[in-house]
Amino acid sequence: MDFLEINTTELVGYLAMVVLLLSFLMKDIRRLRTLNSIACALFVAYGFMLATSWPIVISNAAIFCVNLYYLFLKKK
Repeated sequence: MDFLEINTTELVGYLAMVVLLLSFLMKDIRRLRTLNSIACALFVAYGFMLATSWPIVISNAAIFCVNLYYLFLKKK
């Protein structure tokens, strides 16, 4: 599927990039981690769509797990 001559894989990559950039504009750390987690999930999908680019998949999956830890498991 192409949209404005951008294929689906590139579209997911661009979306991940935009969400990641937006996450760093957040002042609230919970909102930052939430948006960053969404970006990481998109980057993991993007990594698999690139015929499995393991460095992208592994690094973003690890960051996603760190974000989940601080969002839900770490006690204040």
